[in-house]
Amino acid sequence: MKLWPQFGLRWTNGNPVGNDVPISATKRLKVTKTDKPGVIDDYVVGEEPLEIRVESGGTMSQLAVTMRTPGNDIELGAGFLWSEGLLRNREDLISITTCKDKELTLREQENTIVAHVRDGAPAIARTMQRRFTISSACGVCGSTQIEDLRERGCRNVAPCALPDEQLAGLPELMRPKQRIFDKTGGLHAAGLFNAKGELVVLREDVGRHNAVDKVIGYALMHDMLPLDEFSLAISGRGGFEIIQ
Repeated sequence: MKLWPQFGLRWTNGNPVGNDVPISATKRLKVTKTDKPGVIDDYVVGEEPLEIRVESGGTMSQLAVTMRTPGNDIELGAGFLWSEGLLRNREDLISITTCKDKELTLREQENTIVAHVRDGAPAIARTMQRRFTISSACGVCGSTQIEDLRERGCRNVAPCALPDEQLAGLPELMRPKQRIFDKTGGLHAAGLFNAKGELVVLREDVGRHNAVDKVIGYALMHDMLPLDEFSLAISGRGGFEIIQ
């Protein structure tokens, strides 16, 4: 470990650490390969906690803490609110920003976002009912009762307009855009495709549900919802927490 106390920085395994170091989607480590001699530099996916706060009428409350790969955090927060049914429409979300609380360190600010919502939005009542704690492996871990899942349920959607052969080729269209995967080989992706089978947006994250929420957040903030004429492709399995 190297120390630069005059800058408030520490370095370990080739990475800066400490409360005043910006977060990153990847980290460089010294690793030993089983099939190669010696020690080499390699990149792994970063994972950091993201706290989502909700503010309305001058009152702020903590809503959720999720483990995610840093990047597109504003979209992740917006997509999470929409996916959980905490927004009735786009107008419920006045703004969403990185936290500017000067009492927090730089790292804590980058790991905290604040959603400013209209009075009466479902997000206000929900912050009083339960808090979400979500790992990168589970998108329903904040649900305290089976009824919470049943209320949301699954709705009927229109059949996919893309031919089967075109649908099967969507992962190949996603692959060139998975830049963090190219660097690390260890995270998921979600891609949104239009009715022509063209890739509109792709997001990556160590958690599949986070990648999907980032895509939904992008769509929400670009006034694209509902996505009836779009298709979603994800790496890996499509579990309940995503399909719902």
